[in-house]
Amino acid sequence: MDTEGFRQFLLGRKMPKDKVEPFIFIANKFEDMLQGRTPDPSDVEVFAEMLIREGSNTWDHFIALARYGQFLENTEIYREAIALLDGSEALDNLHERLSALVGEQKRDEILAGIELPPLGLPTSHKPRVLQAVMERLEAMLEAETYDKLFSSSLRTLDDSGYLEGRDKYQACASLDEFLVKRGQEFIAQLEQLKSEGRLFFSQEVTDEVIAFVCGNPLISQGVRQDNVLYEIKIPYMTKEYLAATDERMKRYYYCHCPWVRESIKNRDVRVSPRFCQCSAGFVKKPWEVILGQPLKAEVVESVLMGDLWCKIAIHLPDGV
Repeated sequence: MDTEGFRQFLLGRKMPKDKVEPFIFIANKFEDMLQGRTPDPSDVEVFAEMLIREGSNTWDHFIALARYGQFLENTEIYREAIALLDGSEALDNLHERLSALVGEQKRDEILAGIELPPLGLPTSHKPRVLQAVMERLEAMLEAETYDKLFSSSLRTLDDSGYLEGRDKYQACASLDEFLVKRGQEFIAQLEQLKSEGRLFFSQEVTDEVIAFVCGNPLISQGVRQDNVLYEIKIPYMTKEYLAATDERMKRYYYCHCPWVRESIKNRDVRVSPRFCQCSAGFVKKPWEVILGQPLKAEVVESVLMGDLWCKIAIHLPDGV
């Protein structure tokens, strides 16, 4: 391992000095596990299981692994490490929200025998846990309670992350003007990332990716039809999505949800499409901050229903 090179990489990213040596320790530990092999994505899951067994599955340790993937210029290692943390709070939030809706006794009855997963649970294991949870919820909750449980995303989303969008909206003469500017800014962001050789979250930006987004206003900005705004997220791995010829793999490369994605490839696991209401809550959240009120959103198309992407309908208030 190039210890000094990784140290300088971390310092160059303005990493707090007290974290540099612990990050190097984790990178060395990962390299020791590899025993000289070139790492592949499956090694990240093996390493995560090791950290869980040792009780050292901390947020910082997984970030250290992600940073090491960046240092190696290995996008797959970086992506898999980040996926261990992405959405990790979802089932904890479900547990807490379910308790508020039905009480602790009923919650414990519904989730009896299902343990909350540890931080860093390998992504390939997550759909089986979620399948068990969803089967219990669908069998034991009334429809109204179920809808309340998923009316907002299970992600932890702070309003402060969307205030800039609210300010930009208020500076526009209309929603349609804001959507156009929103699309232009997103395309400009992708073009800048490509020119600088940087990732969009965990995916490479190519000319083909930019052309795809430019040609799909549902992705780049959203499309309003009367009082309904339709949105589609950019695929999780757009380059791979565009290259795939198999529809199952297209759905896999599209899906952003770490609790669902691997079930699309694994025919032995089936996650209920109703879970995608969590994604609808995620997509509507910026608009609730922008417009200053709760909104209703629904899943129109989803990869779990056999579609090639997930399309969300956000119902806007009158007068927007």
